[in-house]
Amino acid sequence: MSKIKIAIVGAGNCAASLVQGIEHYRGLANQKSSKDKPIDCFGLMNYDMGGYFPQDIEVVAAFDIDKRKVGERLDVALNAKPNCVWPIGAVSKSKVKVEMGNILDGVSEHMANYKEDRTFVPASKKPCNVEKVLKESGAEILINYLPVGSQKATEFYAEACLKTGVSLINCMPVFIVSNPAWAKRFETKRIPCVGDDIKAQIGATVTHRTLAKLFMDRGVKIDRTYQLNTGGNTDFLNMLNRSRLESKKISKTSAVQSQLDAPLEEDNIHIGPSDYVPWQNDNKVCYLRIEGRGFGGFPVTAEMRLSVEDSPNSAGCSIDAIRACRIARDRKIGGPLISISAYTMKHPPKQIVDYEAKELVRKFIQGTCPR
Repeated sequence: MSKIKIAIVGAGNCAASLVQGIEHYRGLANQKSSKDKPIDCFGLMNYDMGGYFPQDIEVVAAFDIDKRKVGERLDVALNAKPNCVWPIGAVSKSKVKVEMGNILDGVSEHMANYKEDRTFVPASKKPCNVEKVLKESGAEILINYLPVGSQKATEFYAEACLKTGVSLINCMPVFIVSNPAWAKRFETKRIPCVGDDIKAQIGATVTHRTLAKLFMDRGVKIDRTYQLNTGGNTDFLNMLNRSRLESKKISKTSAVQSQLDAPLEEDNIHIGPSDYVPWQNDNKVCYLRIEGRGFGGFPVTAEMRLSVEDSPNSAGCSIDAIRACRIARDRKIGGPLISISAYTMKHPPKQIVDYEAKELVRKFIQGTCPR
């Protein structure tokens, strides 16, 4: 199979984990394998997707706005501050130079109040011609890792995809793929897209969804619930500006509400970032509580604490979304990909129970599910 050529917007923690992960599984694949010693592909939801493997993904272009990353080789930029990911493995010397992106609303004003090694430091360079870079690089898919609240910036890159025929995987909560107007434009152009707002492999949202569904399936009436998260990466620092959180809260809340027979009243459900704790770095800690009533009205309360490395936790979902998008391109399918979006995104065009979405992805890979 040919390489899957991708461009990355945002050379931050998520991009670093994705690229490190691709190289990690490439290294495993290069080891000798036999029936007695198969490739150890633990950590992946899918190793083989329609003949495409993680190591088939190749980054051919990258965009950022930080002065420590713009103009640098991608491998250098991924190791620059404020990145602070848990190391999966070294990244080999890259041929890709990080280009200056268009800032627009990609940086919150309050970020200037923090130490440079913790925050974005915008470069003063002129933005590149994104469409030209995409065309010359041969990129087939653009993966969006912009900060939460980057509405105008995300729309800018979505427009670039539409003009160049490049697919969009929107990993952040600006509603493009789940917006009927944008979705129609991608479908008309016959460009496949996946979104919006990436889930984690085992993260706060998917765990919350699973527990809520368990309560409902076992006949327990949920009265109220919350999800509180803390972390120390730039994502959490960015989200201290609550004005940038509207779409994020909608995305995370709807992901849980969709599992309930009837949505909870607004005062009885709270899901969203709680606070920024610098020393946590890329570690995310989630506190969940669900209060309900079972047989005869007896009270049931579930509480849990989940600790994960935030960025690698999303990389496995990104790898699956990329390969599903390439399969769609091979089949000349345009518009939102329903199955993989429901499986890997918090705010897909259609919310589907996770185990059903997994089965639909399997059928999509086999060709028996159209999207």
